[in-house]
Amino acid sequence: MRVIPVVDEGLGNSSYLVDLGDGRALAVDPSRDLRALDAEAGKRGLVVVAAADTHLHADFLSGATRLAARDGAAVYASATGGRAFPHTGLADGDEVDLGGLTLRAWETPGHTGEHLSFLLLDAGRVVGVFTGGSLIVGAAARTDLVSPEQTEVLARAQHASLRRLATLPDDTAVYPTHGAGSFCSAPPGAERTSTIGRERQTNPLLAAADEDAFVAQLLGGLGTFPPYFLRLGELNRLGPSLQGAAGLAPLGPDEVVALRRRGAEVVDVRAPVAYAAGHLPGSLAITLRGAFATWLGWLVPDPGTPLVVVRDPAQDPDEVVWQARKIGYDNLAGELLGGVDAWRAAGQPVARTALLQPGQVDPAQVVDVRQASEYTGGHLPTALNVELGDLATHDLPAGPLVTMCGHGERAATGASLLERRGRTDVAVLAGGPQEWADTTGGHLQVGA
Repeated sequence: MRVIPVVDEGLGNSSYLVDLGDGRALAVDPSRDLRALDAEAGKRGLVVVAAADTHLHADFLSGATRLAARDGAAVYASATGGRAFPHTGLADGDEVDLGGLTLRAWETPGHTGEHLSFLLLDAGRVVGVFTGGSLIVGAAARTDLVSPEQTEVLARAQHASLRRLATLPDDTAVYPTHGAGSFCSAPPGAERTSTIGRERQTNPLLAAADEDAFVAQLLGGLGTFPPYFLRLGELNRLGPSLQGAAGLAPLGPDEVVALRRRGAEVVDVRAPVAYAAGHLPGSLAITLRGAFATWLGWLVPDPGTPLVVVRDPAQDPDEVVWQARKIGYDNLAGELLGGVDAWRAAGQPVARTALLQPGQVDPAQVVDVRQASEYTGGHLPTALNVELGDLATHDLPAGPLVTMCGHGERAATGASLLERRGRTDVAVLAGGPQEWADTTGGHLQVGA
C-alpha cells in the first residue's frame, strides 16, 4: 500500500492517491484540476476507481465528479452533506471495501458541519487517516467559513473531533488536506503530513487545558480569507460542471475593447517587471504563479465576469485556465493576441508603473500589502500595512505611494488596484523587506 501526496503549493492543499494494487487507485480530496493527479497516476500505471471527499471544500472545487464522469470512479462523501450528484453517502462507522484495504468513515465536524475523516485499514489495522480540515499538522483548520453564527459552535465540535482522532494508535499516519499556504489553516504550518503520536506530543491545540482554552486558541489564530471561500462549498454540493480541454481563444485589440465595454476584466499575468514596463490601462496585475487562483478569486468578486488574459508567450495558457477553473472562474473570454505590442500597434494607450529598487524607497511612502501576520514578523519602519485584499477600498494618504510585499508580485497587484482608483503616483518595490534591509543597512521593525 502506497499513499502518494499530490500537493497544490499555491492553494496549500494536498490530494492523495492510494495505490490499491492491480493498477487501481483511490483519490482523496481531488481538485477539479486533475493534471497533477493524472501525472502521478500515469507514472505508476494507476487508474482511479474511487474518490473520497472529506468535506465540502471552500478553497477549491472538487474533481470527484470529473473522475466519476471520465473514469467511472465511485464517489464517497458524507451522507449529511446534501450533495446533489450521484455518490455513496457515508455515516459514522460506515466502511468501504477497496479490495484488500478498507476505508472507514469517522464523523469529525468542525472545519465544516458535515466533515468526515477516512481511516485506512489494512487487514483490520489502522495504518493511516485522511483528516481533511480536521487535525492538520500542528493545528486544526479554521471554523469560520460557514457563517459567523456557527464559528464558535464548530470550534467546539473541532475540539471533540481532534480528541477523537487522538485516540488512534501513535503510528497512524496523518494525511491532512490543508497545510502550508492554505487560508483554511489556522494557523498555517510548514509540514504537510504527520503521525498521531507526533501530533499528541507537539500539536498545541491537543495540549489545550480544556474546551474553552482550545476554542480561544483556535479562534485567536484566524486571519483573513478570500471571499470566494463563502461560495465554493455550495458549488461543491451541487457538483462542479464538467469542464474539459483548456486553452485561451485569441482576441484582437478591437475585440478586447468591445469586451471591456461589456464588463470584461483584463488580467495581466506577466511578471512585475513586464507589467511595469507597459500594460493596458485599468488592467489587473496578477502574476501567474502558484497563488494566482487565490488572488484572482479574492480580487475579481464575480466569477461570471468575462476574463481577458494578457500573458508572456512563454507562460502556459492551460495553467491560467485551470488555475481559474479550480476555483470556479470558467468565463475565460480569451487572450490578447500579440500582447501589449499588438495593443500599442493598434493605437491603443499603454500605461507604465515605476519599478523601484530597495535603495530608492522612502519607508514613509510604503504601503505593505502582505498579510498582517507577515507584516508583524518584520517590516520597514513607518510602513503602512493594508492587506492586498482590502487595498481597493481602503483610504490611503495623499502623495506618492510605493507598494511592497515579500518579492514583488503582490506589490504589482496592489499598484494596479491603486491605478484603477485613479492614482498616478504609485510605484512598485522590486523585492521585499529583507532586500531593503540588506541594501540600506536599515533595521526592520517587528510587531504592529
